[in-house]
Amino acid sequence: MVTTQTNRSTLSAWLSVAVLCAGQLMIVIDQNIVNVALPTVQHDLGFSSADLVWVVNAYVIPFGGLLLLAGRLGDLLGRRSVLLTGIGLFSLASLACGLATDQGMLIAFRLVQGVGGAVASACVLGMIVTLFTGQRDRAQAIGAFSFASAGGGALGPLLGGVFTAEVTWHWIFFVNVPIGAAVMVSALRLLRRENGIGLARGADYLGAVLVTSGLMLGVYTVVHAEQVGWGATQTLVFGPLAVLLLAGFLLREATAATPLLPLRVFRSRNLSGANAVQFLMIAAMFGLLYFGTQYLQRVLHEDALHAGLGFVPIAVVIAAVSLGRSARLVTRFGGKPVLVTGLVLIVVAFALLARVPVHGTYLVDVLPATVVMGLGFGVAMPALTGLGMSDVAAEDSGVASGLFNTTQQIGGALGLTALSAVANTQGPALTSGYRLVFAVAAGLVIAAIAVALLVSRTRTTD
Repeated sequence: MVTTQTNRSTLSAWLSVAVLCAGQLMIVIDQNIVNVALPTVQHDLGFSSADLVWVVNAYVIPFGGLLLLAGRLGDLLGRRSVLLTGIGLFSLASLACGLATDQGMLIAFRLVQGVGGAVASACVLGMIVTLFTGQRDRAQAIGAFSFASAGGGALGPLLGGVFTAEVTWHWIFFVNVPIGAAVMVSALRLLRRENGIGLARGADYLGAVLVTSGLMLGVYTVVHAEQVGWGATQTLVFGPLAVLLLAGFLLREATAATPLLPLRVFRSRNLSGANAVQFLMIAAMFGLLYFGTQYLQRVLHEDALHAGLGFVPIAVVIAAVSLGRSARLVTRFGGKPVLVTGLVLIVVAFALLARVPVHGTYLVDVLPATVVMGLGFGVAMPALTGLGMSDVAAEDSGVASGLFNTTQQIGGALGLTALSAVANTQGPALTSGYRLVFAVAAGLVIAAIAVALLVSRTRTTD
């Protein structure tokens, strides 16, 4: 009888992981699915080149700004309730985006979509790490989450190309509606209800205002700087203001009786080190997805569909490694050695891409790098996530999850902007610019290796 109950509990836990990862996969795919469809959206709705960027930015700004607050709300109000609210809001906004008939409507509901995505995504990792107590099971669950996070980024361009070429760009948004509905129904049935620790334990309203406004203003400044210039008055005013708001937030958290972000979580070398490593690694990864697509379309003259297909090997290899082998590797060798090995593989992949020729071919010049990249991310991401969450108390898992996602978004926004500036130094020489970008991305990952070696520590395991 005990064995039967245990088996049922284990099955329920894994079904819960599947539901949570499906929600995470939907949200991550949406971050990248839009890029391939932008030229068609521009033509249909009459966007200028300057305004078109807001189809992306309207989502990125609230998403990056609200993750930390949403994660803490999950701890306070119950992660299941916050997750369901986020998925519902994201799905309804996706439907409205698909029905958009003008620029204002699309941008407005992309903003709402970003809010819903942040609220849902901030809770997922925190829920997953509390489902299991055994190291092996937790490592496998984190591997599934890592696939949803990293693999979704590679699947986005493919699905964007398929829907845009074969149906219509509206379906890049419509597809979220049935998926979101299925996730909500499954979550209601499978995820256990959580009451949270209560608003009285962390109702830091001033801290919430400071961190949310600081992060949103910071993301806005970064993503808009490429358009208006780093030396523009707007950038020079908004950038320091965002830093001041975030500094005020840290001061508030150090003195508040019930802080929104308990600074004690940073005492964990693993949490702090993992966030620093992730910042550098994701900055490089965003450069791969964006400039790799540009190379395929603008230099090798692939269409949107084939450019999207070009990144499928990354997702396939990440799935094969993170869902199968990563947990065994982490259990046997520890998180830190596995993480460093994965980062080294990513450096090798960027080194291969830094040699792409003007008259290249996908099979010879791009495919080998995508396979190595998928192997590296499939090994590194589960180990990185496991290390980052290994010392976090259950009552802080939501805010730690939100912090982990916030670091990912800020790293992506800053990395893509910085790498775009690097590419622009080469002027009209497209291939030279892409080579330089991939070389700089390799340097970012080398810096991540140094951080991992110096900061993170592997805990002794059974």
